[in-house]
Amino acid sequence: MTRRSPRPTGLASELPPISYVWETPIRRPRRAEWDIPDPASPGRLTPAMRAKLGRIVRRAAEVMVKITGRTKVVAHLKSHLAYITRNGELDAETEEGATLAGRLGLKDLQQRWEDDAGLDNKRRRDGSLSVNIILSMPAGTDAVAVKDSARAFAIETFGYNHDYVFVQHLDDKHPHVHLTVRSLGHDGKRLNPRKADLQAWRERFAGELRLRGIKAEATPRRTRGRVRKADRGAVLAMRKRKIMPDVDRLARKEVLSEVRRGKTAKPPWDEQIKTRQEAIRRRYLDYAAELHRSGVATDHELARQIRQFVKDMPAVETQRHALKNELSEFASTRRRDAKQEEVDAVGHDKTRGNERTR
Repeated sequence: MTRRSPRPTGLASELPPISYVWETPIRRPRRAEWDIPDPASPGRLTPAMRAKLGRIVRRAAEVMVKITGRTKVVAHLKSHLAYITRNGELDAETEEGATLAGRLGLKDLQQRWEDDAGLDNKRRRDGSLSVNIILSMPAGTDAVAVKDSARAFAIETFGYNHDYVFVQHLDDKHPHVHLTVRSLGHDGKRLNPRKADLQAWRERFAGELRLRGIKAEATPRRTRGRVRKADRGAVLAMRKRKIMPDVDRLARKEVLSEVRRGKTAKPPWDEQIKTRQEAIRRRYLDYAAELHRSGVATDHELARQIRQFVKDMPAVETQRHALKNELSEFASTRRRDAKQEEVDAVGHDKTRGNERTR
């Protein structure tokens, strides 16, 4: 009969990996330093873990790395290169570190990429020629640091296998860099980033910023207690123009139908979201408890900040919940107005009656 290993006791058996709190719940391309436990004490928080917790609870600026689109024909590729360089007014930098300036530099770049596209005889008709990426930071971030970090990010991520070009834009309050990467790599494989890759890119860009003195983070929204996805740019633009997008109209119609029927649907993902958020918040408090037990003043302060961070987290509210609350408030307002109109009408009738008896 085989003997079972004794079950571990203490903190190591109680807590999941530290990354549970901030990790996007998908595969990870590689292990980050804050996921690696201390070999001598696997259940304890390492300095890297403490540092990341500190950045999160102190609300370090979140980086944005977003794929803005793909070009599939040469004409589209050339127009995109013209757009990001403002028709040659802005300098572009390539994977070789060469700077392409002015209209002549733009034409050279367009011609070289057009020639390369012509040699790509394995590309499907609907295959992409380039993947277009934007790397951005909040207003007030040092623009030089953003550009240097974007350069380092591009070298590390694509420099050994893909041609690329990047341009920094400073005409927006958010300093950002447009990075256009040729889809076909030197190894013959095509760039096809997945959700996990985007998260890894965000972490890499944030790491480069931190090396240059910018306090930056790359956590998924659930880490900060937010469960609703950010609305797409097109949807936001329509709302700004006072136009109701189809996605809003359909969502309101569905929720209103539920309210009128008196039956509330409970999608399974709503409960999953709630359960996940409860677990995340418990984990934060577990980490705060461990830090408090360390007896170190700096750990005690971080523990206090973690508890306050959890306390300040928003209520778990999906779009469905928000719409129901909005409709409920609207209905309550209508009822109050109707009741007030009724009271006013009765008062008016009494006044008229008193006037007749005089």
